[in-house]
Amino acid sequence: MPFEWFVALRYLRDARGQSALILAAVSVGVSVIVFLSALIGGLQTSLIDKTLGSQPHITLREPRKEARPLVQPSAALAIARSVQPAPQRLRSIDQWPTVLRDLERHTGVLAASPIVTGAGFAVRSDAKSPIVMYGVDPERFVAIIDLRRKMVAGRFDVTGGSVVIGAALAADLGAVVGDKLRVTSSEGIDDVVTISGLFRLGNEAVDRSWLVASLRHAQALYALPAGATAIDLKVADVFAAERIAAELRERTGLDADSWMELNAELLSGLSAQSSSKDMIQFFVVVAVALGIASVLIVSVVQKAREIGILRAVGTPARRVLAIFLIQGGVLGVAGSIVGSALGAAFAKLFEVMTQNPDGVPRFPVTIDAGLIAAASALATGIGLLAAVIPARHAARLDPATAIRNG
Repeated sequence: MPFEWFVALRYLRDARGQSALILAAVSVGVSVIVFLSALIGGLQTSLIDKTLGSQPHITLREPRKEARPLVQPSAALAIARSVQPAPQRLRSIDQWPTVLRDLERHTGVLAASPIVTGAGFAVRSDAKSPIVMYGVDPERFVAIIDLRRKMVAGRFDVTGGSVVIGAALAADLGAVVGDKLRVTSSEGIDDVVTISGLFRLGNEAVDRSWLVASLRHAQALYALPAGATAIDLKVADVFAAERIAAELRERTGLDADSWMELNAELLSGLSAQSSSKDMIQFFVVVAVALGIASVLIVSVVQKAREIGILRAVGTPARRVLAIFLIQGGVLGVAGSIVGSALGAAFAKLFEVMTQNPDGVPRFPVTIDAGLIAAASALATGIGLLAAVIPARHAARLDPATAIRNG
């Protein structure tokens, strides 16, 4: 065993009580970091999954018509003009198949799906409910929002005159799989459709209003032959959606709305959670560093005579410096191992204890190798940094003074 390691481990063993206390402090600090990171990371992932489970990452559509003045200016008179928003009607994206192929080749885009969407009513017997119709290409659409995994009755089938509707909408209409509905679009065109399945996305507004049909069927109902009113996109990095939307807006001239823009309050809440986690971790790190530094400083004072003897017999200052750096590193590594295990155990226990009656965790946690590695590296780094001051002090001790005063 190298000389520095032998002396460092002996000093730790001689001061068992102090070593145990600082090891406990480091372990508790690391366990707090792991537990909070796992909990907040899991909550953020769950919120994002629930939010994006019922909407695309980016939606492109034709720009809105500009407002126009109602009164034209006169050369002889100064007139305060009244500006009225232009009436908006459903419009197809110009040459959308070409635009779709171009979007699919854009860096960061995983999937693209053309849709025709508009308002309308669904009628069954005496029941009548407002709906939002989605006309989709089934294979492309499930790559954006996988309704097949959200079916609670029937199957996902939108071929021909078959449609799938939200479970809450079906309850409002008193309808079940196999029933027929009369659907009237905002263009005044109606048709009879058959319910092939019911889905539940967990979003009340969606589950109470969505009716999903084939793209061709929706084109007929909204008088848009071969048209598409929007293109939905899924991107690889959900937090890059706003940047990609800006690039596509500039590239295509279409309006591009990202989920980040539409869910600004959610992003604000996620940012606040991350800030809170960082602040707590900062104070934990400071407390752990001060604990390690204080114990090693006390060790330097207690071992001053021995350090003086080591220096007097020719031990270089760098080797004395290494002795105390090794102590800080050992305390950091050991604390990180114990703390990571405790933090992961506490997080999983908390997840189990807060399960809903259906067995789904109310507070899901996310623990991965990256989190454990980051916490371990942080604890080891803290141990080494905290040992720098006492190590430098020990290395600079004058041998004669240390032996005499020790």
